Amino acid sequence: MHKGATTDEPHGTSRQGHGRQSKAGVPIEKENIPFVDSDHEDQCFDDGGDRLAAAISSRSTVDQEYDIMTESQENLARAYITGRNAAGPSLAERRMQEKLTVSIDTSSNDGDLIEEARDKATELKLIDERARGLRRNSISLPSLNVNELEVLRSAHECENGSKISVMESGSDSLSDGTTVTPETPTTPANLKPMLQFNDDSSSDEDDKPRSKNLFRTKRRSSIAPLPALRLNDKEMMSNDFDTHSVLSNQASITSVNSLASLLKEKMQNVPAIIRKKKRETKDYKLRVFVGMLFLIIVFLVGYAYVMYNQKLLAKSYFESIKFHKKTRNFRLLDGKGGELLTGVLGTSLNIEQPYNCLPKDLKDDGSVCYEWNSKARLYMNLAKSPGPDIKCYSFQWESLLADLYPTDCFDVSEERGFWYGGGLTKGIEYILGKATIPAGPFVTGDINMHQWGNALKRYFLNSRGVAIQVDEKTPLYVSVNTDSGKRLCLQGKNDKFAFVNQQTRFPELKYTVCSGPDMKTLHNGLMQKSLWDGLTERDNDVIKSLLREPVWQIPASKQEDLTEVAIYNYTESIIALGYLRLGHVLVNEFWQRTIGDFRLDSERFPTLDETVNILHRRGFRVSFMIQPFISTESSNFREAVAKKLLIFERESERSIPALTRYKSTTSAGVLDVTNNASIPWLAEQLKKISETVEIDSYFVDFGTAFNIPRYYQCSQTLVNPDEYKNYFMERFEGTLSIFGVSSAISVPRPPAFLSLPPVNSSWSGLQSIIPTMLSYGIIGFPFLMPGPVGGDFVLPTQQLKKMYSYYSFELPPLPDKELYIRWLQLATFLPVLRFTHLPSEYRDETVTVIAKELADIRQRVLPLLERFSSIAMDEGLPIIRPLWMLDSTDVNCFSIDDEFSIGDGMIVAPVLKKGETVREVYLPQGVWKDGIDESLRKGSRWIHNYHVPQNKVAYFIKMPDNTRF
Repeated sequence: MHKGATTDEPHGTSRQGHGRQSKAGVPIEKENIPFVDSDHEDQCFDDGGDRLAAAISSRSTVDQEYDIMTESQENLARAYITGRNAAGPSLAERRMQEKLTVSIDTSSNDGDLIEEARDKATELKLIDERARGLRRNSISLPSLNVNELEVLRSAHECENGSKISVMESGSDSLSDGTTVTPETPTTPANLKPMLQFNDDSSSDEDDKPRSKNLFRTKRRSSIAPLPALRLNDKEMMSNDFDTHSVLSNQASITSVNSLASLLKEKMQNVPAIIRKKKRETKDYKLRVFVGMLFLIIVFLVGYAYVMYNQKLLAKSYFESIKFHKKTRNFRLLDGKGGELLTGVLGTSLNIEQPYNCLPKDLKDDGSVCYEWNSKARLYMNLAKSPGPDIKCYSFQWESLLADLYPTDCFDVSEERGFWYGGGLTKGIEYILGKATIPAGPFVTGDINMHQWGNALKRYFLNSRGVAIQVDEKTPLYVSVNTDSGKRLCLQGKNDKFAFVNQQTRFPELKYTVCSGPDMKTLHNGLMQKSLWDGLTERDNDVIKSLLREPVWQIPASKQEDLTEVAIYNYTESIIALGYLRLGHVLVNEFWQRTIGDFRLDSERFPTLDETVNILHRRGFRVSFMIQPFISTESSNFREAVAKKLLIFERESERSIPALTRYKSTTSAGVLDVTNNASIPWLAEQLKKISETVEIDSYFVDFGTAFNIPRYYQCSQTLVNPDEYKNYFMERFEGTLSIFGVSSAISVPRPPAFLSLPPVNSSWSGLQSIIPTMLSYGIIGFPFLMPGPVGGDFVLPTQQLKKMYSYYSFELPPLPDKELYIRWLQLATFLPVLRFTHLPSEYRDETVTVIAKELADIRQRVLPLLERFSSIAMDEGLPIIRPLWMLDSTDVNCFSIDDEFSIGDGMIVAPVLKKGETVREVYLPQGVWKDGIDESLRKGSRWIHNYHVPQNKVAYFIKMPDNTRF
């Protein structure tokens, strides 16, 4: 405890801030002690010395008991020392001056004024701050009372500031016993009489209340610094900041009226080491940037080199074809550079560099030719285009090895568009890309056993406006979506049956790729044109009669069922209906005793000539079904063998016929239509029939390619077994009146209609009709004849292991009533209406009423059928069309296979599932009139949950484009 200090003084008498009373009752506000915190402090201090002395004297007089030098006073003294000592104190001195607290203790008993430095607490604080790292002070302005503001105002109004002068000992304001002996830090000599610092502190002083700073409180400290700071992955201890921090503390007291000085101080507070690290960081980033730029340049140069070499290999041909010679990747581009068709050519070859063909192997037509190391040659060239907007390109592979089969594959995924054509697939897929077909010969067959149906065309069409046409002489194998992925693969391959007759030494593959502005334009340009050539007036009458009048197929599954009486009674039932026209009576092959007799069975048809005359008078037309097969049990078989009229066994004498099986005949020979003697012989046989019975026309049942004997050999070499049908139709053109054929690979000459393959009497059989009609229409068969209403036969429950044509199926019993009605609703809108079971067989008034309503609708549909049949004769377009032929830009139309249009004048959407009375209907662009309620509907939209009761069928008539609602 300080000498002379009172120990019993109450703690509550110490000053607690601005405006408090001193112990003697004198307000602190009246202590006119100047505040010095500017560059002019020396000037102001000289003039204010007297005021300072007077203040000290007043304070000594009034408050003799207890007084302490405040921090403001300490700062005032420090400012004086700074002004007198130009060199300035050392760093250690400035630290100690900041940390020390100077107090003046006056004893009330003896009146001696004792000044001593109380620095124990500050030294502990200093040690603590050094242990934790330097605490950075924030900037705060002092809190001043009225008197202090007046002193400051007076000090700053001084024009010429003076240095602060401290009077030495002898001043009246200090007591005689006051001694000033500052120990730390060392001060100039002229200040010694004023201040005395004593490091010895009594422990009792800690209990005394400490006075508050006179002018302002101590600067608030910022957040406690971390012991170490990490900059740019380098640890910098707090000592590294010490020098900068001390300098910052010395400069932290700024002038009150200078905001700019505050900002300047903040800028100066940034340690130099941080600024240095920042410059180093910029240098590091620059080096990283240069390195990255170098790597990018190297990559771009390498990429450009690789792409340049790829461009050298992937040359452009004929402006639109991109072909990479090494990988054989193929792309067909449109006018804007978009991909129309992609694929890989020559997939059976290894990836290797081809060479230009030798001059002796080049063609005279200017084809581009490449050869792959004596394995195969590829010729590419422009082909003749059918129209100005269509471009065609020819591709021809020539294999140079017997066991190398040239194969080209094209992408058929939906991302590349929808593919159609080829014919009816085994799974009855309308969209070819949805089928799965293993590689096999592209010939007609039985969909129960083979991959393709009864009619084919080597024509494949894509919704992007691309088509592929394969040459007829190519030994074509086709696969779709096999192990090679979603691809359509065309292959040239000779085999032991379909393409046993090699047209060239080694396999070849030849086809043409055409592109157009859209699918509809391209398809119209590629289809066969006028069919009027050679058409007679009688042929035209047959076409119209088939459209207007039904075909009545006499029900008979065996010979005993087909008699003259059965024919007569059946026609009587037709007449009894009263609401259907009389039409064509079709008699199947059982009109003869055995297939190939070509003579009426006199036992079952004793007076058929008279019966036929009666039918003619009533308005019927009579047609017989014939086949080019001759049973070994027929009386004509011996004659045909003797005259070598039959197809003979390969690698044998021509006297040994090649045998096959067809329908009810277990063993039969096939008439060789390539033999010049066969056609006159058959014509003579049919003439004899016509002399007996007046036959109006014939339906030719060819069977399929697989009904030809496996080891067949004709007088003239056939490219494949299907070519037999073309020979037959060409040879009998103008000789026989043929109104229908069962199979074809080219459009039969009108008035012949292509019959759909036989279908099972079931809902699945009904659902297969529209996809078959659409598929056959796309590949170029405009005149189609569906099977009878209700189906052709009923399949047995066990799985059949052979072709349908090998079995004699029973006629289906009367189908389910709902199935029959829905089937009849669909057949009403098809080109030919064909019956086996009559509506009257149900003996149900509901069926009769519905049949009559459908007969009325048929009469309204006939004008459309006749109009678009004429267009089909002119342009080769089908009568029954898919919806995309109305709008080939509408993607919604591409996949619809349960609706169809009659030309572009009507859309039909029948119900095809059991028990359903609602369905989804899509209408292409335009205005359409509802056939049920006659309301108008706008196109390019779906009609959801369209209600179709059992007695109604959904159809919509196209209205003129200027129709308003």
